[in-house]
Amino acid sequence: MPIPLTLGVPHRPDPNALVHGLLQPICADADAVASAPRGAEYGPPVVRASTLLALSDAENLGRVVVHLDLDPDELRAGRTGGYEAVRFDVDAPAEHLADALALRLPSPLVVFPVFDAIDVAETAEAVVLAHRTPGIRVGDTPRRIADVLAVVSHADVGLVARAESGDEVLAILAATVASLRGDDIGAALASPNVAALRALIPEAAEAVREVLLGIEIVDAAGARARLVDVGLIASWTSTT
Repeated sequence: MPIPLTLGVPHRPDPNALVHGLLQPICADADAVASAPRGAEYGPPVVRASTLLALSDAENLGRVVVHLDLDPDELRAGRTGGYEAVRFDVDAPAEHLADALALRLPSPLVVFPVFDAIDVAETAEAVVLAHRTPGIRVGDTPRRIADVLAVVSHADVGLVARAESGDEVLAILAATVASLRGDDIGAALASPNVAALRALIPEAAEAVREVLLGIEIVDAAGARARLVDVGLIASWTSTT
């Protein structure tokens, strides 16, 4: 059953509610984590487990999302520098999906299935039933994104997306709204209604963010600039 997301006037108590902590910079190394942009619109940076394994004892990266590019047991055994893993990510081809879902980790796990030649909705349901959060690339096909959103919009595990640009950030925001309203997700992806996004009242923005937990992106600062351009972030808000 579609969830009514009421539209209201653009001026709301928190004009950035829809994008608070939304953008999560993907960082290639420890230096990139240290120089990652900071501000209300940014969540913890995403860093590879192999990068963490190479940290010196003196380094502390703070709160991060750990992308598992090696066995988590290896990471636990070889941990040196400091960090707080707020979430783990793993890419899971079909032949490794069961192993990914069986991982036991100290923080929530996002599983990015490789959807080639597998049933997308069935796979997303398997991830949800395992109490994991599905991940999706915004550059994937509209049909696959719609299938995943159809599953997670009525679950309690949320969704994490990976985007390549600010326009893809707008697209997945609009698609998430469409999934909750029962609208055409493919149309929302192709032509996001930015005015409608700006007009969401705080309760509606909160409902969207309960589904779309974060967007991982290399050029997070560029994506933020795009959100400023379209009015989803007030131009006077600061970032570092």
